Amino acid sequence: MAVLGVSSITPAFPKIVQELGISPQAVGSLIVVFTLPGVLLTPVLGVLADRIGRKKVLVPALMVFAVAGGACSLARDFNVLLLLRFLQGVGAAGLGSINVTIIGDLYSGRERTAAMGCNSSVLSIGTASYPAIGGALATVGWYYPFALPLAAIPVGLAVLFSLHNPEPKEPQRFKEYLTDARKIVATRQVAGLFAVSVITFIILYGSYLTFFPLLIEDSFSVSPFIIGLVMSVSSIATGLTSSQLGRIARLSSERGLIGVACVLYAVALVSIPLVPSLWLFLIPTIILGVAMGISLPSLMALLADLAPMRQRGVVMSLNGMVLRGGQTLGPLIMGAVIVIWGTSGVFYVGAGFAIVMLALVVLMIK
Repeated sequence: MAVLGVSSITPAFPKIVQELGISPQAVGSLIVVFTLPGVLLTPVLGVLADRIGRKKVLVPALMVFAVAGGACSLARDFNVLLLLRFLQGVGAAGLGSINVTIIGDLYSGRERTAAMGCNSSVLSIGTASYPAIGGALATVGWYYPFALPLAAIPVGLAVLFSLHNPEPKEPQRFKEYLTDARKIVATRQVAGLFAVSVITFIILYGSYLTFFPLLIEDSFSVSPFIIGLVMSVSSIATGLTSSQLGRIARLSSERGLIGVACVLYAVALVSIPLVPSLWLFLIPTIILGVAMGISLPSLMALLADLAPMRQRGVVMSLNGMVLRGGQTLGPLIMGAVIVIWGTSGVFYVGAGFAIVMLALVVLMIK
């Protein structure tokens, strides 16, 4: 559910532009209004998860995500659709961060890195299948992919009755809790990891998820289903790579793996505008998938290592806020870039962000 809200609808973007009579820049607002609540609410939900328990936050979030998301499929006005997407984003705000907080509670050390890799692999099953499913549904009608969040209702019930996870015991006084959390977040290493998070998601949600579908449609005039199929290959590569992260991590530190991923991001993004045929797009999308498969779980494992259980929820949620910021800024930044430098410029600027991210890894992360 944490990756459903964006990856299932982006293949429908070309049809939404046509059917609702909006500009390519405006369609990116469907991502912006969805991710914006996460920027504001994720830290609050992290504090609540530390203070009252993980499940007491996670279950209501899933239900809000389901109801508001399902209602989007009934909207036929773009402004109403934006409002419902905002409400859906309220429910989505804490899903990914509470998920990795619980994994951090359950595992430690290299086992935690391997577990984060397994989690990323499971997420990739969603990001691999949702573009193809969403593209197929959008072929029938642009609004059908918006019904998929209703699946969060049985997921929420399963979490409520079947998830057995540790919860923080005897919480600290609130002032002491905030003081300890502030000390953790103020370290150079955590700040560097937060910076890597925001840039990664500017690249993924700006260059790739928002404008890559438009590049394919403009260049080759293919259906949303084909667009979703090409994009799914990236998620398959992510899933296969992250499922083996426990073994890969024996060859290099998490910091080294993130650095390699930065180089791969740059190579893939520079290559995309130069691709001459549709199916050759599989090469840069696979490279992007491998980069995501090694960088994101490595980053989550490093953050979980730095935070004790009592503050882990807020630290992971602050990272969730930061990456939501990247998700929100990505379409806005690249929307401005496409006006100035065209579609190709979106990917060259994304490659530049990847180089900046590599510099941050070298300078700020031990």
